[in-house]
Amino acid sequence: MQSISVFTFVIILFIVLILFNAIKILREYERAVIFRLGRLISGGAKGPGIIFLIPVIDKMVRVSLRTVVMDVPTQDVITLDNVSIKVNAVVYFRVIEPEKAIVEVENYLFATSQLSQTTLRSVMGQSELDDILSQREKINQKLQQIIDAHTAPWGIKVSNVEVKQIDLPQEMQRAMARQAEAERERRSKVIAAEGEYQASQRLADAAKILNEQPSALTLRYLQTLREIATENNSTTIFPVPIDLLKPFLEKHHEEKSSI
Repeated sequence: MQSISVFTFVIILFIVLILFNAIKILREYERAVIFRLGRLISGGAKGPGIIFLIPVIDKMVRVSLRTVVMDVPTQDVITLDNVSIKVNAVVYFRVIEPEKAIVEVENYLFATSQLSQTTLRSVMGQSELDDILSQREKINQKLQQIIDAHTAPWGIKVSNVEVKQIDLPQEMQRAMARQAEAERERRSKVIAAEGEYQASQRLADAAKILNEQPSALTLRYLQTLREIATENNSTTIFPVPIDLLKPFLEKHHEEKSSI
């Protein structure tokens, strides 16, 4: 009886181990790529939920379908205009075909990381510094298109690539600061000159109107007196039109010419 009970216990334990290896539970974002006797079974990846495997015969590889955020390490790059910079980026991608991600490449995470680094150096090396700083969105799109085209055979979809940081040499930073300062000074001078030009045009138009309408000049005199009178001043200015002094000036010239 004791030998029978031990045998029964071994049988039960063996059945439990078989069931443990045969039944797998996959989460919602997981898929199983199953190899039967070394060959990929047809029908695509399995999951999510409960799947059944044939012990010893079937081997399963789990693949996550969630978006992977991969940081591209800082790369030393020499731009097209021979400026040495340090640049890093971040890549967003996900597996859309688990079978290809397992069969077509040995390690899709490592392969995507290496491809992202080489592509980042290549694209930055083909661009000038001004384009890298001013056309960041265009460079991001170019990086995304190139990486996505190379990873498509692996069943990977690259959704976005963003250049995070660009480190410039101290000498280049000082040169760019001087350039920005000179540009601001140039703009200030242009704006001041434009203001002087517009003011001179307005003064010329006002002088033309006052010349055509002498009464407007008198009204302007009265308005000026009103503005002066509103302030607490002890001095009052009375403008005298030149026309009132004109007869005296003409008489003075006549007397001077007769002498």
